[in-house]
Amino acid sequence: MKTSFITLLMTILFCSCNSQTANSKKNNTMNDKSNQNPAYSTTDTSKVTLGNEAWRKILPKEIYEIAREKGTERAFTGKYWNTYDTGTYYCAVCGNPLFRSNGKFESSCGWPSFFEPITKGSLIYLPDNSYGMTRTEVECGRCKSHLGHVFEDGPPPSGLRYCINGNVLNFEKAQEANKIK
Repeated sequence: MKTSFITLLMTILFCSCNSQTANSKKNNTMNDKSNQNPAYSTTDTSKVTLGNEAWRKILPKEIYEIAREKGTERAFTGKYWNTYDTGTYYCAVCGNPLFRSNGKFESSCGWPSFFEPITKGSLIYLPDNSYGMTRTEVECGRCKSHLGHVFEDGPPPSGLRYCINGNVLNFEKAQEANKIK
């Protein structure tokens, strides 16, 4: 009986390792696909006007569904909802700089929350009356991808809470030299 328990335990561990390796390969494939995105640039400020079919070919499925189909990730499951490193958040679709980490705060809503964008032009604001609610949708100012919503229940100085899907963000840590003030 002891031998079969050890065999079972080894099988579970082996399968778990293979599953992690498969997920790692999947993530590498997604990263390879995002590296093929000709619109992605953290320095280009020109507007991006690709159609949804072009985006579908370029973007990983989970990013496409949120950015182009106005989807959302489940609370507490996306990237960056609990990230506290110093740096800059970019649109994962086009690379547009959106938020600085010093504008991020803990809102306990399960999505990354910010009280101000990097610039006024970083975002586009649209009325959203879906699901019987009156909200303000936030899109990327460069590629018009859906990012999330903004609410008027945030902290000072703006009083706003930009509730953003983490999966449509990329984060770049600040250089150590930039952390010194």
